Amino acid sequence: MGLFNALLGTSSSMSQEEVQKKFGYMLIEGESIQHAYRSIRDFFVFTSKRLILVDQQGFTGRKAEYLCIPYRSISFYSIETAGTFELDSELKIWVRGMAQPICKEFRKNDDLQAVYKVLSQQVL
Repeated sequence: MGLFNALLGTSSSMSQEEVQKKFGYMLIEGESIQHAYRSIRDFFVFTSKRLILVDQQGFTGRKAEYLCIPYRSISFYSIETAGTFELDSELKIWVRGMAQPICKEFRKNDDLQAVYKVLSQQVL
């Protein structure tokens, strides 16, 4: 089902083995991966200490930006759901010290609520 969701552009959760293999090298002592979601080429990795946003770039996706945000640095966050004639939803995360929020777009059918729920569990 994960491949089917990825092809449709919807977010899907990832197995612990897949996440550990792909992102395990980024963890520090005492940190563990709790949840991870994939949206086409991008990833949201929730660890016990931080949120890691992975933005795959370029045509081949070999170039990537890794943004690590400690939960204590997140001031607030919001979602904007897609309307009847809109094609995308948006997640915004405000981080202390940054003038503009981090914005991530999701397709209308993406499981943005799952990402929002996990974010709420970690930040609140």
